[in-house]
Amino acid sequence: MKLDTSACGVYSIAPTPFLEDGAIDWTSVDRMTDFYFEAGCNGFTILGVLGEASKMDAEEALALASRVIKRANGKPIIVGVSASGFAAMRSLSRKVMDMGAAAVMIAPGAGLKTDDQITGYFRNAVEAIGSDVPWVLQDYPHSTGVTMSNGVVKKVVTENPSLAILKHEDWPGLDKITTLRGWEKDGSMRKISILIGNNGLFFDFELDRGVDGANTGYAFPDMLV
Repeated sequence: MKLDTSACGVYSIAPTPFLEDGAIDWTSVDRMTDFYFEAGCNGFTILGVLGEASKMDAEEALALASRVIKRANGKPIIVGVSASGFAAMRSLSRKVMDMGAAAVMIAPGAGLKTDDQITGYFRNAVEAIGSDVPWVLQDYPHSTGVTMSNGVVKKVVTENPSLAILKHEDWPGLDKITTLRGWEKDGSMRKISILIGNNGLFFDFELDRGVDGANTGYAFPDMLV
């Protein structure tokens, strides 16, 4: 099942369980997958910042994706595919989508400074992974060092129809939510799903501003649900 702009609910960001020797703890991966759905989550994301994707090589990342997607048995799994180059991003994206992933998540590349650089980056990313792949835009400037203005987000949404979800982690960011929802209401921007991060710190306020749910690495997903 591919995610689209109607996505709503709770999509936790999952850690990756490791053994003491640094190998992936596959038993815990299975238990973790079951736990998220037992807690009422609609789906979850692997290979994000909390998932410590940078600690894995390409084969390990694919093996983790395969294990989780199979264990989820058709329930939505988002896979983080941010990479230093578009070739690696394309390879991982196509392979996990073929496995049955629901979407991929992409953060802006490090070092992007201008609005044109940011919007150009995402056009190139979509060209690399394919316009048929639904994706989540991770707006987390405290991690990426890249600040996207309201107008930049609007342009990325407009230029890339395959963008389905904004993972909103700008802080403070309540006004951004209000502005984007206002543009949707007046027809100047198409409707997208907005799911929040930042450990749900501002979830109550963000729900009041019109977000669709959470996509965050909160330690107690049943509380978010």
